Amino acid sequence: MTNMARIGVVGLGNWGSALAKIWLDDGHNVSGWTIEHDVYKSLMEESTNHKYLPGHDLSGLHPTMEINDILEDCELIIMALPSSVIISVFDEMVEKLRPSHVIVDLAKGLAPENEDSELISEVLEKKLSIAGKSNSVVVMTGPTIAPEVARGVLTNALVACHDKSVAERISERLSTGTLVLTPAIDPIGAELWGAYKNTVALACGLVDGLRDSIGGDNLKAALVLAGYSEGIYLLEKMGADESTAFGPAGIGDLYVTATSPRSRNRSLGEKLASGMSLDSALSEMHMVAEGVRATKSFLDYSKKIDVPTPFLSALWSLLEGELEVEDAVRKMVESYRS
Repeated sequence: MTNMARIGVVGLGNWGSALAKIWLDDGHNVSGWTIEHDVYKSLMEESTNHKYLPGHDLSGLHPTMEINDILEDCELIIMALPSSVIISVFDEMVEKLRPSHVIVDLAKGLAPENEDSELISEVLEKKLSIAGKSNSVVVMTGPTIAPEVARGVLTNALVACHDKSVAERISERLSTGTLVLTPAIDPIGAELWGAYKNTVALACGLVDGLRDSIGGDNLKAALVLAGYSEGIYLLEKMGADESTAFGPAGIGDLYVTATSPRSRNRSLGEKLASGMSLDSALSEMHMVAEGVRATKSFLDYSKKIDVPTPFLSALWSLLEGELEVEDAVRKMVESYRS
């Protein structure tokens, strides 16, 4: 292809591997970094990520366990890591970045508590500035369940950057026949919604776990309404453009994460409602469910800016073991405000 990009995927979990596959299929040159030896071994020997994306051929991917290989060989650096570790990995990279590198942040939401800035993308930008770098940071988010993306199900997502020309260039380079990327200039809103939707998905999973008692589509719709409306109110106070709530990063991502059987956060809620403890449910999942951390982070921040969030409060009380599932669900439904 004439517009082949040199892409480095930092983190070969479920989502990073799915993106690597479709970009490989589109003719790009793709390298991938992992810290997990079993993932590296299966990719080297069988061109498959058996742990995170089984059944998909990743022939042509250049796997590595050396982060320098990514920085030397690639121009577009895709940060496909959980929010809990992305900043520590970026610390190892920042001094070695070239001016031509563009950072695409797939981790979303509020930064770990030991960081001064609130959003992960803001922390990355701050670290770039301290290092005397001016590389662009782009936030990518939308309704993208990884196994569906890997098998070519058509969807769209947002790529957001303060510099519109960068967002437009990245959306053009990384869009494929099945992944339609739309440029936007609200990275704050895109990142906030990309994280917040996990809280609503976790709540909707509770309904699936209650299917033999009070669970049902009416209840799930009521929880989506309550959580989504609280999100619109809170995230606008945190700096999101209101319009972002109605695009791929907002209602699009929230819908698929709250309803898909493949959604990790929805699945976690289902496990909790079926009687499992939070620790037991999390231990069963080898892929990260971000909803627990997101609930705590958004709740803490809402208290800091004095914004009432009864939906998040009820969900967190459940996660802390202070409320029974049915009581928490009722409180979340009753939290809706028009």
